[in-house]
Amino acid sequence: MSETDETSRSDFRFKRVLLKLSGEALMGDAGFGIDMGTCSRLAKSIAASVKAGAEICLVIGGGNIFRGIAGAAQGMERAQADHMGMLATVMNALAMQSALEKINVPTRVQSAIPMHSVCEPFIRRKAIRHMEKGRIVIFAAGTGNPYFTTDTGAALRAAEMGCDAMLKGTQVDGVYSADPKKHDDAERYDTLSYHDVLARDLRVMDASAVSLLRDSDIPIVVFDMHEDGALHNVLTGQGKCTVISNS
Repeated sequence: MSETDETSRSDFRFKRVLLKLSGEALMGDAGFGIDMGTCSRLAKSIAASVKAGAEICLVIGGGNIFRGIAGAAQGMERAQADHMGMLATVMNALAMQSALEKINVPTRVQSAIPMHSVCEPFIRRKAIRHMEKGRIVIFAAGTGNPYFTTDTGAALRAAEMGCDAMLKGTQVDGVYSADPKKHDDAERYDTLSYHDVLARDLRVMDASAVSLLRDSDIPIVVFDMHEDGALHNVLTGQGKCTVISNS
């Protein structure tokens, strides 16, 4: 390992992280489904950070294909609808795996719902070993149980993997008091406490996920995933973001 590589590896503020992306992040400009050009661009950003020495695992939502709670609102039985949503996250995980492996980044998909002919089952120790070997692990199918969101699944996996932080890639550069695209006077926060998020109902992610991360003392970092170099900048503590923590 060169001196430059050693230096870059020591510069991380967060070395092992879970990156949470919404399913909508994979749509690109389309109104539905998966845009492989967008997947490729996201994959290159993630790969650059892994090459620099970060250990990254991913959770991707399924809202670009099917959202369980929306199906339930239309009269579908909730547990059945949620299982359909979990299957959508598996599809997104496989698409991202394809984009990563196309640029020679070893990637493993682990599903909370066993699908042996498609991907690995979730095994915590195996996932940790994959990350230690420089592989990206994508966790699919949420917790494997209905009535839980992918936010909660992501928080759970972040705790199980011993992550330094959970990064939430969004379309804005942090947490605001209101939607900045609709409200010009929305206030942006550089830092927040978990209590602030819950008390102000800021909807960064669902309350169960925030509570689990608070109890596990894992910071939540919200940033704009679509900005060039944003992921690496956040990992090194230089990017524009909102950090939610106990302090």
